[in-house]
Amino acid sequence: MTKDILLAAVIGAQGLKGEVKVKTFTQSPEALRAYGVLHDASGKHYEVTAFRAGKPGEALLAFKGIHDRGAAEALKGVELYVKRAALPATAENEFYHADLIGLEAFDSEGRLVGKIAAIHNFGAGDVIAIHRSDGDEVLLAFTAETMPEIDIANGRVTIAVPEEDEGHDHVE
Repeated sequence: MTKDILLAAVIGAQGLKGEVKVKTFTQSPEALRAYGVLHDASGKHYEVTAFRAGKPGEALLAFKGIHDRGAAEALKGVELYVKRAALPATAENEFYHADLIGLEAFDSEGRLVGKIAAIHNFGAGDVIAIHRSDGDEVLLAFTAETMPEIDIANGRVTIAVPEEDEGHDHVE
């Protein structure tokens, strides 16, 4: 299965000559330069011809064929992707979020809990969202303790589901 990786989203035009401001989803905005040609969800290609760092988490890009503010404004909201194969290899115990989406999650006794549907970051670290077959969702901190085994090749992870409190009230 070939996955596309979301690298950035156009948030607006910048200046009069066709540059766009993008919100980046890369470890550093400068990483966008490494990929050259990006594409949107429909497959349209965008060749990066110029790059400037912006505010933290943002960059200013120029694309081949986009030469004025009107054309740049028309790109607002476009999400920019790269093929998964274009990304550098990961180190051991390092993963791209996209590699984890869709993996089956099993508890420590081998029972299927659900599938990884998303990875969120609300500011305090990554959180894995697992969709259960009953329609419920389990959210777990993405740590070595809560996800001790990740086997991308076999499409599965082992999770340590926290014990549920038996309804006891705790008074401090």
